Formats: sequence, C-alpha cells, structure tokens
Amino acid sequence: MIYDDVMRTIVDLPKEQLQVLSSLCEKEKISRAEAIRRAVNKLLAEASVGSLESAFGIWKHKKLSSRQYVERLRLEWSDR
Repeated sequence: MIYDDVMRTIVDLPKEQLQVLSSLCEKEKISRAEAIRRAVNKLLAEASVGSLESAFGIWKHKKLSSRQYVERLRLEWSDR
C-alpha cells in the first residue's frame, strides 16, 4: 500500500496491549503500523455504518411524503 498523505502519530498502549499486538503482528506477518491502520479503518467503517443506520426510517412519522416535501420546496423557490 502506498500512502501519499501520511501523518505520523504516537500511540500510547498499555504493556498488555503491546504484547498482544506484537504477537498478532508476528503471526500475521505485518508491522504494528499496518495493524493499527487496519484497526482505524475498521473503526471508521463501523462508525459510518452506524450513522447510516441511525437515519433509516427517519421519515416514517412525517405527514408529507418525501415527494410532496420536495415539491413544496420547489414551489418556495420558483418564480411565482
């Protein structure tokens, strides 16, 4: 993997986490940096899915359909 925009970050880990991380990296044959990049990617993916799920069904209690709402907005901005 090539990273054009890279930022170095210092991460403080407790001794126990560092030991387990080192063992995992050795087993997976990856660097600690790669393991942390994967963990961050997973965290970000989970966060984005959660935000989509929280919006699902948000319109179900509205009195207007989404189509009616859009039409009303268009009328507000028309030249009438």
